[in-house]
Formats: sequence, structure tokens, C-alpha cells
Amino acid sequence: MTYRLPSLNTLRAFEAAGRPLSFKMAASELGVTAGAVSQQVKKLEGSLGVDLFRRLPHGLLLTAEGETYLPRISTVFEELTQADEFLQVAV
Repeated sequence: MTYRLPSLNTLRAFEAAGRPLSFKMAASELGVTAGAVSQQVKKLEGSLGVDLFRRLPHGLLLTAEGETYLPRISTVFEELTQADEFLQVAV
């Protein structure tokens, strides 16, 4: 089966920025610049065809689409982490 998915980096940037509603905090977590996080999120929004954030002068707000998407993406990352931890314990 072939999956048509956005890149993992764009999803990581969105998820990391969505939790604190901050590109700067996401950048610190991911070890990149805030501009890089912003660019990755823009790329994701372009591929999805929707805005996920409202960019305000002093922060971010999730759009309705972003509010729906964030918990689903967070769950996927949690499940990937659990799968990785399971394998590390099993080996």
C-alpha cells in the first residue's frame, strides 16, 4: 500500500508549534530556528490546502482545522514513540 502523506519534518514542526502555540518554543525543542519551523508549517499548510494557524503579532492561534488536526497528529507521534519503546524493550 502506498501512503500519500506530508513529510515527517512538516508534521513534527506543526505538532511542536501547536502544543505551546509558538514557533520559537518549537524551534528550541527541534533544534532549529523559528524561521525554519515557520517554513515547514507553511509547506504543510500548502500541501494540505488549509491554514492551520492564525499568525498574530504576538503569537499563534490554531484555526478550526488546526484544532482538529493537532490532536490526531499528536496521537500518531505518541503511538510511534510507544512502538519504538516497545522494540527497545523487546530487544
